[in-house]
Amino acid sequence: QLQASGGGLVQAGDSLRLSCSASVASGRTFSYYYMGWFRQAPGKEREFVAAVSGSGFRKDYADSVQGRFTTSRDNAKNMVYLQLNSLKPEDTAVYSCAADHRSYGRRWDDYDYRGQGTLVTVSS
Repeated sequence: QLQASGGGLVQAGDSLRLSCSASVASGRTFSYYYMGWFRQAPGKEREFVAAVSGSGFRKDYADSVQGRFTTSRDNAKNMVYLQLNSLKPEDTAVYSCAADHRSYGRRWDDYDYRGQGTLVTVSS
């Protein structure tokens, strides 16, 4: 079970940190799972934002957020984070996290476990 939190209303140029908490299946550890972040703006398709390997060492970012957003994880706490800096109005969306034990991909359907999102609204 995955739950994203930390969204809110901010102004352009502000920063925000999103969190995603995970309930891990019995017999597994959180580091077993690759984690991805996705967002869906009103009236648009869901799009890939970022992903991180189980160890936290390998990361992937969408071109639109590269250099502004950073993902990280704390395996001891079963948490993954998305730091959003230099926010723009076009970053307004519902942000969701997802998990998979095989690898990380850029498609929502690549992930076996997909959580509820948190709304980020950026005003100009």
